[in-house]
Amino acid sequence: MSACVTFDDLTLGYNSHPAVHHLNGVVAKGSLTAIVGANGSGKSTLMKGIVGVLRPMAGACKVAPDVSLAYLPQQSELDRSFPARVVDLVTLGLWPRRGLLGRYRSQDRETVTKALSAVGMEGFEKRPIDTLSGGQLQRALFARVLVQDADMILLDEPFNAIDARTITDLIALIKRWHGEKRTIMVVVHDLDLVRQHFPEALLLARQPIAWGDARKTLAPENLLRARQFHEAWDENAPWCAPEKAHNHYNPAHVDSHGHVVHASHNGAA
Repeated sequence: MSACVTFDDLTLGYNSHPAVHHLNGVVAKGSLTAIVGANGSGKSTLMKGIVGVLRPMAGACKVAPDVSLAYLPQQSELDRSFPARVVDLVTLGLWPRRGLLGRYRSQDRETVTKALSAVGMEGFEKRPIDTLSGGQLQRALFARVLVQDADMILLDEPFNAIDARTITDLIALIKRWHGEKRTIMVVVHDLDLVRQHFPEALLLARQPIAWGDARKTLAPENLLRARQFHEAWDENAPWCAPEKAHNHYNPAHVDSHGHVVHASHNGAA
C-alpha cells in the first residue's frame, strides 16, 4: 500500500520540551490504527503534529499531497459555551470546500441532514450545543467529520465520557469509513476495544514501543516495557540524540538515568 503519512525521525513537543521522540514509520493508505499509551505518552501530540497544529522540533511528518484531513480533538478542548446550534456545528465541516464566507447550497443542507441521521441525531438540528450530553455532542462532532468527506480521519479520544451505546454506534461508523478505504487513526484508552475492533496499533511511551498488528503490539511484554519507560522517564533529562539508524517499529528502553536506549525490532516484542 502507498503511504498516507510518513514519519522521518520525527520529534514533537512544546516550549522546547519534546513529547514524542524520534518516530519513524509509515501510515498506509486505507489503514485503521489505534494510538495507545499512558497519559502524557505523546498520543495527542502526535495527532496535532500530523494535522499541522504542531511543527516538528526535529525530523519531519509528511502527509501525502493528495490526502485531505479531518481532525476531531478531545471534547475538553472544545468551548461548549459558544452560542451555536447542532446544525451550525456540523455545517462547519463544509468550510474547507465552501470557505468561511461561501454560500451554502440546498445540497449542503441535505448533506448535513444525512450526516446527523447517520449518527442518530435527526431532529436535533436546532438544539443548542450546550444542552447536549457528552454522547450527543460526540455524535454531532462525528457528523461534522462525516460532511468533511476527508481521505484521512484523526480522532483524539472519541470514546471518553460517553455511554456504551454511543461507543458501539461510533465504532460502527469508524468501520464504515475503514470500509470506504479511508485512513483512520484513533487515540484509544480502552485496550479491549483496540483488541476487538482495530487491526493495527501504535504503542507510545514518548517513543514507539511497538507498532503493527494490534494484538501483538498489546502483548504483555510490550505493555510492561511501555509502563517501565513511562515511569522511569526523567523530565529533566537532556534531549536524547537520535540514533543513526531507525526502523519502523523501533522499541525503546530507558536506562537508570532516564535516557533513551534503543533496541532493534524483532517482530512485535
